[in-house]
Amino acid sequence: MSRNAKINTLLLLLVAALAVLPLALGLGEGKEEPFAGADAQAEAAITELKPDYEPWFSPLYEPPSGEVESALFALQAALGAGVLTYYFGVRKGRRQGLAQAGRQATDAQAADARPAEERPAATALEA
Repeated sequence: MSRNAKINTLLLLLVAALAVLPLALGLGEGKEEPFAGADAQAEAAITELKPDYEPWFSPLYEPPSGEVESALFALQAALGAGVLTYYFGVRKGRRQGLAQAGRQATDAQAADARPAEERPAATALEA
């Protein structure tokens, strides 16, 4: 197994552990919404500390249900992953293209540096 494969396997196991351990250890037991987002937890803490608190502003769009909110969040994550993947793919492609162009230029310079008797004969198209 190569070094990169070992690192990828280790990272995959760590991600799986991060997803499974909170469920296995029962970290959400005893709560109405065991794995609510940070916004909901902050709102609950503020309401508990200062019941008469008034928010400065309200959301521009309030989804009609939790399912729609989850779907929009998943769509946002998918679009972000797509943009990042495209960016890294373009970057790698440019890097590979520059490397290939550099190799071709080096090969062309090496071919021109050969003595005339070692060079291939000129064809009708080159003349």
